[in-house]
Amino acid sequence: MYHGIINIYKEAGFTSHDVVAKMRGILKQKKIGHTGTLDPDAVGVLPVCLGSGTKLCDMLTDKDKEYEAVLLLGVETDTQDTSGEVKARKEVLCDEKQVKEAILSFVGEYQQIPPMYSALKVDGKKLYELARAGKEVERKARPVVIHHIQILEVDLPRVRMVVSCSKGTYIRTLCHDIGQKLGCGGAMEKLKRTRVSAFSIEDAITLSQLEELRNQGKVEDKVVPVDKVFEHLPAFHVKDKYLYMVKNGNALYPNQIKEQTGVKEGVEARIYDLEERFYGIYEYDKENGRMKPVKMFLTNED
Repeated sequence: MYHGIINIYKEAGFTSHDVVAKMRGILKQKKIGHTGTLDPDAVGVLPVCLGSGTKLCDMLTDKDKEYEAVLLLGVETDTQDTSGEVKARKEVLCDEKQVKEAILSFVGEYQQIPPMYSALKVDGKKLYELARAGKEVERKARPVVIHHIQILEVDLPRVRMVVSCSKGTYIRTLCHDIGQKLGCGGAMEKLKRTRVSAFSIEDAITLSQLEELRNQGKVEDKVVPVDKVFEHLPAFHVKDKYLYMVKNGNALYPNQIKEQTGVKEGVEARIYDLEERFYGIYEYDKENGRMKPVKMFLTNED
């Protein structure tokens, strides 16, 4: 069984669930999960977690992301992208300067109302299911952060831009909101996710490339180890005679760790054995004077 993360380039026409299903067939293992839905028409980075790495799914979903998008002004649709049903068309009367100013005004935190065509749930039902049934329900605005917008090209009514944003940001809705601000409406025409945390599009592989790697016995070359996600944290090593405590998911006292002088309040650390096998993330609990487990990544081989 493989354990870790593979950076997949999701191609158009596939859902994120399709990618997981196909990878289960390619790699012959069930324990696989993706780290955040990409619309079927969207392409780009989709980190997929394998084996013990599936415990990372929620953690990677929470990471910042970067997208390259094409905004089409002068049109509004029910899905907020051009795959949906057109609700209105308006003449684009604004000039390039006004468009740039409107787009850049969204940099920072803003309250975004999630689209009806999304997987969010209201009263136990997914919004897109209600939308397909012709129902629209009230959605609460949620704070999102647009870290940076780089406008690559303005060829009205189209604008191509790179957006760096926080988790939970809908680029479709951002395009819609820009159109609303300009008074002409707007929808997302194209979307490519270029980065999720440290996973970039330059390192992503397609499903067909993954299949080739499997045939060559080289899949491991593209599996990013679980602990690499946490390489910004210090590494502590458990003394051999206390290793059983880690395997049982127990807390550790500083004298049971080789680097005990580095243990201090608030410190999170990667925990390894003396042979550099990774076990999980621990955090120092000053009140009890010990390191307690935050997330364990034990495998059946441990």
